[in-house]
Amino acid sequence: MKLSILLFLSLFMCSLMDVSAQTDTLLIKAKESKVNPLDEVVVSGTMKEVSKLDSPVPVEIYTAKFFNANPTPSLFDALQHINGVRPQLNCSICNTGDIHINGLEGPYTMVLIDGMPIVSGLSTVYGLSGIPQSLIDRVEIVKGPSSTLYGSEAVGGLINIITKQPKDAPLVSADMFSTSWGEVNTDLSGKFNVGSKAESLIGVNYFNYQHPVDHNHDGFTDVTLQNRVSIFNKWNFKRKQERVFSFAARFIHENRWGGEMDWERKFRGGNEVYGESIYTSRWELFGNYQLPVKEKIVLQFSVNGHDQNSVYGSTSYLADQYIGFGQLTWNKQIKKHDLLAGLTYRYTYYDDNTPATASAVHGGNQPSHVNLPGVFVQDEITISQQSKLLLGIRYDYNSIHGSILTPRINYKWNSLNKNNILRVSVGNGYRVANVFTEDHAALTGAREVVFLDNLRPETSWNGNINFVKKFYIGDHDFIGLDGTVFHTYFNNKIVADYLTNPNQIIYDNLDGHAVSQGASLNVDFTFGNGLKILMGATLLDVYSKRAGIKERQLFTEKFTGVWNVGYTFKNLGFTIDYTGNLYSPMKLPLLSATDPRKAYSPTWSIQNIQLTKAFQNGLSIYGGVKNLLNWTPNKGNPFIIARANDPFDKNVQFDNNGQAMVTPENPYGLTFDPTYIYGPNQGIRGFLGIKYNLYRTAKNPTHAAHQ
Repeated sequence: MKLSILLFLSLFMCSLMDVSAQTDTLLIKAKESKVNPLDEVVVSGTMKEVSKLDSPVPVEIYTAKFFNANPTPSLFDALQHINGVRPQLNCSICNTGDIHINGLEGPYTMVLIDGMPIVSGLSTVYGLSGIPQSLIDRVEIVKGPSSTLYGSEAVGGLINIITKQPKDAPLVSADMFSTSWGEVNTDLSGKFNVGSKAESLIGVNYFNYQHPVDHNHDGFTDVTLQNRVSIFNKWNFKRKQERVFSFAARFIHENRWGGEMDWERKFRGGNEVYGESIYTSRWELFGNYQLPVKEKIVLQFSVNGHDQNSVYGSTSYLADQYIGFGQLTWNKQIKKHDLLAGLTYRYTYYDDNTPATASAVHGGNQPSHVNLPGVFVQDEITISQQSKLLLGIRYDYNSIHGSILTPRINYKWNSLNKNNILRVSVGNGYRVANVFTEDHAALTGAREVVFLDNLRPETSWNGNINFVKKFYIGDHDFIGLDGTVFHTYFNNKIVADYLTNPNQIIYDNLDGHAVSQGASLNVDFTFGNGLKILMGATLLDVYSKRAGIKERQLFTEKFTGVWNVGYTFKNLGFTIDYTGNLYSPMKLPLLSATDPRKAYSPTWSIQNIQLTKAFQNGLSIYGGVKNLLNWTPNKGNPFIIARANDPFDKNVQFDNNGQAMVTPENPYGLTFDPTYIYGPNQGIRGFLGIKYNLYRTAKNPTHAAHQ
């Protein structure tokens, strides 16, 4: 943290020197017109369209071009090159996972599409899969609690996927690539008009991988086999006075399995050959409608349904979840006050075949019904041309947990030329136990889920200091620095105990407190000669403390670094992209004192290179190599999956406390368990793809090729 403070003092002193040497405003504006200052429009921080530089809440933006530097079959995989954001695999067999933001697990991350919370407990597994990337305009990321505006699940941060407006999209777009492992990914999209009042954008994503591979020779598939299709359709309607009316729908169906190499569908749910087979179907409908009144009142709505049919060996997991959400917002500007108020209601239905929905009183099944009405208000106060103050508060009434209050305050100061921006925020967040998330995580690890007592909502307080510094060098070169120091303190934290019983994951409120703190720095170099460099680093300290004992959180690194380096040979139409990440050791869950696997992961890195050739007709061809270092988690370990030779624990003996005993058949005293996984188990592979964009009018062909 001392290094973080020194970093901020250095940056702030640079800003004071820059302010004292300000030149004429017209000259500054002329410079900014030649060099892109990355002043995009964002909506995630304040739920209103606002310039990124004017937003009192720090929001990170990643455009489609950023993700094109390393094409992936899903947005879940693409997030691995964003600083402070890490896709975490939770099972080495079925390859389901979640998104960690600043070290906090998936249940703390809210995923939105076009600002709507249409995803549920499995959001970071399925909410980020199957969205045609040709339809993505940008991804906005807010780190830190956003519960004041978005409610539960937004404690660690939120990921808002903004899809393209039909008017800005190509008439037809196609993007297809395949890898040397046999993966095939296809994105197809197009737009059309219905009369003069309606325009629509439709896209289809198809991913297929059906080639079992066992390079680590444990008898199990290294990568899950998948067959996934997703359809997305968005409509915009023209109305008087440019009032908003849009809605979109998405359907995704996926069939994935992993397991022993000789597993077949006929073994599904049995105890002869081990396999984890997951059938998923989910649908989503969401939209915005501005009421035909003088005041700016907007109705936002979303509904979604999720059907899960999974087996993990001989254990079945059958679940249904339906969520309905409605929100009415009113926006009014009164002199220096920009007011936003909202009424929200969220209904969640959940049912499964586990004890999570069993009735303790009457026996039998008892589906969960949760009603969550709420109200929020925020006031963005313009104090002066250089400073703004944002005050917000939200009240929710959870039908199970009762009243929950979440306030926040944000302050922003900027120099007159906006080359220096300081943001300070303090906010409160809350989270309730999401059965779909916690239970699924347990089952993917082939363990029994146990909830101790009635889990209470956990609350957190977060402090955040963000400083942005921009340098313009001549007329074409730009350097941007974005540094943040953060601290989050948790009460009643919901923790998962992997260690007490190797056959269980036990969830309970922490009898103590937990902390997530650290610092991050993003650096952006843009040069007129075609070179662009994005680099980021994050220092993390995530731990819990009970009875005076500090314990580091599992699966959490202390340092992470990412980079994205691209260079365009303008005369040749070639672009080369070099992307990568670096992670420091993480604490891993061992099953016993005699477990021979390493208690900490090594420092590891995944690096990729890509070459793209753009043609003048909107066509581009790209290819390269992923995982150049051929890194996989089994490096330096005797095995990854515990007792892969006995997945049904037929030869495991247990003592009176339920602990596995050391026997000649089981020399390490282990049970079958695939949760010792901290990174992707897929080695080096080549890839080749083709992309084509067709525009209705003669737009800039080079622009079309790079979209």
